Amino acid sequence: MSRTIFTADAPKPAGHYSQGVVESGWLFVSGQLPIDPATGKFVPGTIEEQTRRVLDNLAAVVVAAGGSLRDVAKVTLYFSDIAHWPAINAVYAEFFGDHKPARSAVPTQKLHYGADIEAEAIAFVKG
Repeated sequence: MSRTIFTADAPKPAGHYSQGVVESGWLFVSGQLPIDPATGKFVPGTIEEQTRRVLDNLAAVVVAAGGSLRDVAKVTLYFSDIAHWPAINAVYAEFFGDHKPARSAVPTQKLHYGADIEAEAIAFVKG
């Protein structure tokens, strides 16, 4: 039986989806945009600032499910311009440290609200 995850530390879903769903120990984190969870507003800024906000939101869902960043097995990053890749990769490496989840990087166009990055993840949580 699946368990839905909700935390006030990540943006409230703006549509028909959950922040995350745990099924058989696997957590599937919905795409996270650079949205401030306290205000529900898009956080414009540099690609580094947007990346940090996205990864903070993603981490909040993982923690709410009973996990940690070390439990993240796979991350998919969507971003608006391949030119952003070096900056995104630097923030990502800083964020995850020596933990290196599997990862896909998908250049695309601007995302919802004009965001330059979105991330989703899969983690294994025991809780």
